[in-house]
Amino acid sequence: MAKVNEHDRQLYDEKVSSYVEMTKTLLKTEKTLLLNSKKNTPEDSFKRLTLADEMLNLTSNYIAICGISQVILKSKNEEVLNDARKTLYKAVIYLEDAVSNYIDAPFSDYEEKLNLIESFDENQRYHLIRKMGLAIDLLEYAYGDNSKWRWTFVELEGRFATVSKNILDLRRVMEYSTFESPYYDSVTYHLRLVKKLLAQSADRYREKYELSTGQIPDFKTGISYLGALRRLHILMGESEDAENVKKKMAIWKTKLEADHKKQEEAKKRA
Repeated sequence: MAKVNEHDRQLYDEKVSSYVEMTKTLLKTEKTLLLNSKKNTPEDSFKRLTLADEMLNLTSNYIAICGISQVILKSKNEEVLNDARKTLYKAVIYLEDAVSNYIDAPFSDYEEKLNLIESFDENQRYHLIRKMGLAIDLLEYAYGDNSKWRWTFVELEGRFATVSKNILDLRRVMEYSTFESPYYDSVTYHLRLVKKLLAQSADRYREKYELSTGQIPDFKTGISYLGALRRLHILMGESEDAENVKKKMAIWKTKLEADHKKQEEAKKRA
């Protein structure tokens, strides 16, 4: 890497100064919000939503600093990118705290959590999910195609798919899907996004299993995402789509069983 001259270093420091101050402010806000939190209360659940939102702001802040580094110093700031990745994980975790991290589960398993955020309307929910999706896309782009974190993003994207589904109030989806509903657009696009993310996460976990880890749990997780997608299709009365996903699950489970058997036999021989 070329040596950075003093002029460029000063220019960089000047350009990032406001972002550095914003970083301090956001970290202070996080610490304040975490004080005196009482779990399983509406107040705490809303704090978790706010924390998720603030961590997404902080993630964007770090990505902006990295962008300035690339433009002025002609180098990618790996340290600040790693801060962005860790902060993005925190955003996902805070949202999981609020709405649960269940992948393939009946709505009744996490219904109580959504009761605590009932006044957080569907437009706000979709806005938060879109913001999180954009942050993930920007961070992946900032790391680049050949990043060592490539397979880590499979988990991050999967967890994003899960919270995107779990923040939806599935009790009212049909009601909100009518043209008269003020949430029609948000719910329609949110549902469409969730279906896409669940299918994508299933395929990505299968890809991770085939090309990277060879670990059975990765394959099982991919199948869980297919199960979640099928459950959603059934809820929406989309029987043909549900049947197609069911067939795909059957094919995957057959391969999983065959692969597992091969691995067990290989262990015995070794």
